[in-house]
Amino acid sequence: MRNPFRYFKTSPEIIRLAVMMYIRFPLSLRNIEDLLHERGIDITHETVRFWWNRFGPLFAKSIRRGRVRNTNYSNWTWHLDEVFVRINGELHYLWRAVDHEGEVLEAFITKRRDRKAALKFLRKAMKRYGRPDVVVTDRLGSYKAAMREIGNAGRQETGRRLNNRAENSHQPLRGREKVMTRFRSMRSLQKFAAVQSSIHNHFNLERHFYRREEFKENRTQALAERHQLAA
Repeated sequence: MRNPFRYFKTSPEIIRLAVMMYIRFPLSLRNIEDLLHERGIDITHETVRFWWNRFGPLFAKSIRRGRVRNTNYSNWTWHLDEVFVRINGELHYLWRAVDHEGEVLEAFITKRRDRKAALKFLRKAMKRYGRPDVVVTDRLGSYKAAMREIGNAGRQETGRRLNNRAENSHQPLRGREKVMTRFRSMRSLQKFAAVQSSIHNHFNLERHFYRREEFKENRTQALAERHQLAA
């Protein structure tokens, strides 16, 4: 594999740090510029933007490939939900599939939330991860119509508070939306949602399930794996 940093004078460690800070935390490009400046690294916010566009999808692809290859996700129960996002004043919908452990499987942006959009979203997710045993959704009729068409209607469940797992997964994007003063295009939203989901899965350590010592060990391992991305 060719070295993706071969034409860059900046250290790969600095590039990884800037990109991960921008994706993982609700910080603006200028926030990243100021934080790196405090560490003696003099770059502009446009440089951070270029690094994010160049290496963000590359890091996310490496994480996603490893999780799919090692089946680090669950097909026991999927939670599906959609959230509205305004792009240049026009309403769009971001669909998200989450497993029962909180792993974000797929994020997909559409202009509508009808049967056709739901069907396209489900087929994309199932092509990559297979068919789930149970699919939890809200009461939107588009899910029922799409599930019936793919022959999965008997596995659908709806109910009050059953879909909180998927609804909570939208919160990081909402925080990012405020920092970025909303998105400018469907392409940029789709790109960022996909990359952010992969990074979220990588650092989803479920600290409330572990003792402090175990959590610190898991966090150290996640950071070590992050340094190996695109190395």
